[in-house]
Amino acid sequence: MRRTFVLFLAALVAVAVFAGLVYVVLVVTHLSGSAATTVQGPTTRRLWATTASVLALISVVIGGLAMVRSAKFGTAARLGMILALAAGLVAVINGALVLAVANGGLGSGNGVVGGAAALVLGLIGMIIGGLALSRSRRRTVATSRLNERQKPLKS
Repeated sequence: MRRTFVLFLAALVAVAVFAGLVYVVLVVTHLSGSAATTVQGPTTRRLWATTASVLALISVVIGGLAMVRSAKFGTAARLGMILALAAGLVAVINGALVLAVANGGLGSGNGVVGGAAALVLGLIGMIIGGLALSRSRRRTVATSRLNERQKPLKS
């Protein structure tokens, strides 16, 4: 019961931090105000932003799985880490482009919320992938040094 409560609380804090970061990105780009006229339904820019957000979410998931399983799977985990970095970078670039070409705020049909979400999630995915990659390199270097110490000396 206690562990479930802690996990629920951690998830709630993570969602609040994510929402706060998205809002900060919208304020910094001066797109946090609502539009004078709102557009209903999907637009091409909203679909672009949604695609970038989904790619960023995939980057976070792949980076998390690679971090958890880096000790077990070796090469496959390394590929996951590199894939998380690449997908995160693509999502960050697309999220930034969505925000750069937007000419209205929330509800204008420009996909500013999706662009900001892609930017934040892409950065998180890149950070997780980079941490996993650096952790796997440290483990590889430590293992190779340990193997060198265990080799018998030739006379």
